[in-house]
Amino acid sequence: MFQPAARLAFAVVVLACGQAAEAETTTTTTTGALTVVPADKGQGWTILSGNEVIAGYVVDSAGKPIVYPIHSPAGRRVVRDYPMGPQGPKTRDDHPHHRSLWLTHGEVNDQDFWSTSEERQGGTIRQTAGQASANDDGSVVIETTNDWLSTEGKRVLSDHRRFKFRLAEDARGKARLIIDCDFRLTADDDEVHFGDTKEGTFGIRVAGPMKVDAKLGGSIINKSGDQGSGAWGKASPWVDYTGPAPDSATESDADDETLKALPNAGITIHYHPSSHAAPCRWHVRTYGLFAANPFGVHHFDGGPKTDGYRLPAGESINMFHRVVVHDGPFDRQQTLADEQAYATAAVSPVTGQ
Repeated sequence: MFQPAARLAFAVVVLACGQAAEAETTTTTTTGALTVVPADKGQGWTILSGNEVIAGYVVDSAGKPIVYPIHSPAGRRVVRDYPMGPQGPKTRDDHPHHRSLWLTHGEVNDQDFWSTSEERQGGTIRQTAGQASANDDGSVVIETTNDWLSTEGKRVLSDHRRFKFRLAEDARGKARLIIDCDFRLTADDDEVHFGDTKEGTFGIRVAGPMKVDAKLGGSIINKSGDQGSGAWGKASPWVDYTGPAPDSATESDADDETLKALPNAGITIHYHPSSHAAPCRWHVRTYGLFAANPFGVHHFDGGPKTDGYRLPAGESINMFHRVVVHDGPFDRQQTLADEQAYATAAVSPVTGQ
């Protein structure tokens, strides 16, 4: 179980080359919950609850930034470790571009940013600036600026992104990890065309035992009550993915009975109603992919391919997501309350560094 503790707060500026400037130590701050320290070699940050890692931010993972790892407050591993680490139980070595939590899209000015990996080169997302801070309210905030580069190295667009990590109790007093993931995409140079494809956009790959296809009790559900594969392609303000979740002590070759007995944990993604094209459709699969997609239509609806969305030069769009990492089973009433609270919360575009 993660326990709050007082630690030093750090701010790190990451240069365009991916190397970090010397870590700047700010004042000693008792956050009461989360703290942040720079990762090795300037490649991001590690978020701590007490002395335990609860999340991390990786500047460059096969050509894109990712949030990894992600643990529940009780220490359950809710995202797949592969290919960043060992495969783990019930984990296949498929889709190496599905890396924990990320934001990309499969068709951006005819460039594929979605399926880039060590095995397949597509467009890449390069961080040009970034900083992290631990705040007096117990939260950690990471803000970065990034360029989306074509395979020829030309900037296609830029983004400003902000991740706010905090612990918050539910109605029963149980801790949840809340990650607000906010993005502002800007067509700096020319029009940007986001193609109509299922391959996008804000994605998570859940841990192997949690996936429905593991047949260990994993579940998918959206606000309308669509479950499992029935939630794929449906528009909804949120979707939840819950199942038995491993921890650091779970053996990679554990048998089904052992895995079925694991405590449940889950992830709910909320898409804020002020976001672009809300409510979005969901590219959520029983094999563990879990993605909010505001651009895809025809794969989901079965009609002809649309023209997608064209962002005029000089303009921006905003996408706001709230990720709720919870221990225990899915709680519909709590999720509906969370939806209402998030929908009425003030959200502001990310202004960048």
